[in-house]
Amino acid sequence: MDTIKKLPYGISDFKQVIGDNYYYVDKSRYLALVEDYPVNLLCIRPRRFGKSLFLGMLDAYYDIEQKPRFDKTFGNLWIGSHRTKEQGRYQVLRFDFSNVGGAGSLETLEENFNGYCCGIIDEFAEKYAAFYRPTFLGRIMKASTARDKLTILDAAAKNLEHPLYLIIDEYDNFTNIVLGEHGKDKFEQITHASGFYRDIFKIFKGMFYRIFLTGVSPVTLDDLTSGFNIDWNISTDPHFNAMLGFSETEVREMFQYYKEVGVLTTEPAALIEDMCPWYDNYCFSEDALDEPRVFNSDMVLYYLDSWVKYGKAPKEMLDKNVRTDFNKLKMLVRLDKDQTLSGQRLSVIEEITAHEEISVDLKTSFPSYQIMELENYRSQLYYFGVLTISGVYRGRLRMRIPNNSVRKQYFRFMLEYYQQRHAADLSVISRLYEAMVYDGAWRPFFEFIGETYQANGSVRDALEGERNVQGFLKAYLSLADYYLMKSELEMNYGYGDLALLPDKTHYPDVAHSYLIELKYAKAGATEAEMEAQRAAGRAQLLQYREDKVARRLAEGTQLHLLLLQFKTWESMFLEEIENSIDN
Repeated sequence: MDTIKKLPYGISDFKQVIGDNYYYVDKSRYLALVEDYPVNLLCIRPRRFGKSLFLGMLDAYYDIEQKPRFDKTFGNLWIGSHRTKEQGRYQVLRFDFSNVGGAGSLETLEENFNGYCCGIIDEFAEKYAAFYRPTFLGRIMKASTARDKLTILDAAAKNLEHPLYLIIDEYDNFTNIVLGEHGKDKFEQITHASGFYRDIFKIFKGMFYRIFLTGVSPVTLDDLTSGFNIDWNISTDPHFNAMLGFSETEVREMFQYYKEVGVLTTEPAALIEDMCPWYDNYCFSEDALDEPRVFNSDMVLYYLDSWVKYGKAPKEMLDKNVRTDFNKLKMLVRLDKDQTLSGQRLSVIEEITAHEEISVDLKTSFPSYQIMELENYRSQLYYFGVLTISGVYRGRLRMRIPNNSVRKQYFRFMLEYYQQRHAADLSVISRLYEAMVYDGAWRPFFEFIGETYQANGSVRDALEGERNVQGFLKAYLSLADYYLMKSELEMNYGYGDLALLPDKTHYPDVAHSYLIELKYAKAGATEAEMEAQRAAGRAQLLQYREDKVARRLAEGTQLHLLLLQFKTWESMFLEEIENSIDN
């Protein structure tokens, strides 16, 4: 057997993956599809979905310099036996704008951007110098600005009829940093009128035969529209739904490979079942809702890397590298910069945290000055990968939290918000939580949470109603990963508010699980009204306890049925409902 293929966790260089015997999930069939579409394409996807690796494949396939190495590079891939007419036809200019620094004054920003672009263009000129007249390389090197270098290249390529292919990875990264760190005014200075960023996109227009852009947001493109036009946005095209990320079939094949070569001893089906709640469930097209969902590729490789190295799943299912995306969620709300205007946006986050889904009129583009309008804001959450398409209701897209990894980011965001307003002792809560999990001592935990909730009440100007109770409770339950928290879980012809079901794979000794019914009474509710509400909650819990799926998920633990009733933030009622069924 050949040398076992290395796992490409953290590797985004296509040439390195192919040349150094890494396992490659073959996406080359999409190259033929790309050629059937207009010549200027844009694909928006969340971070860590394999955009850079795909663009590396695109670069290697169309680069005229790499044409002689086609069989070596692509011979074992799908495209190796389905070669297209445009393979190896182009000189490829490839930028990665995530490599441009976004700090400093406007002048510094321009210097950083110009310096990076000049370096890439110089490398291009050296690589393809043999295709041009002897003076070409010297003229490119002598020019001091990216604009001048591109002008020289454009004229020379057209004169000699050399087709050029432009690839830009993270086209919006630089400007998103500027928008997040410097604000809308500086962003508009570089993307409007004679702004240097808009200016270079004007040069791109008409210069390249083909263009392929990737990014995480449509904001920058909308601001650049008058300077640069994209023929086709394939971001929500069903044909490209699984072009980035991994399908379950691709995951299964990869895991089966490592099982067959002896690296994995556990059956792939069991590993996929363990992973699915954490990394799966992305859908990027309304017309792909009937197709299998897509996995976050980075997270799958993170998980598999742990099995290959240590023979077990990672202790922390959420990759620490993905946790940095939490800061982007903060940036979108601007919780720490714009206290007076963050209320509506925070309310959206809380609604999502509580109910895990929301209706969205998806916007395919919007200018920066409209980014914080609520519909655009909801769309931006989708583009950042913290919402995904789940269905259609009354003409609007329904979007939900895709998986546990993203869910934890929401919970941690809300936890930070609550802690800013009233700093509860998290070490105390953690100890009480542990006692609830292993000893069944649930009352002290919920009493402490209730006191913390009441302390937050007077400053909850942006938060309201029953959904706040759910969001608040989930935020503090997210301090540890003992449970898979399931909201609105369908159980025995009803929907339970919150189920705490044990994660036996990672915490096999969890001894207690919980079905929780939450009730929220308005400030003026009478005792009779509150008792009627409690009676309804008791009946619901007794109905839910009969559910076979819930009992199977809670197997091996003592299942508790808890009724929690809040009267605004002023008081809390706790009760355990008698559960005579043995689990």
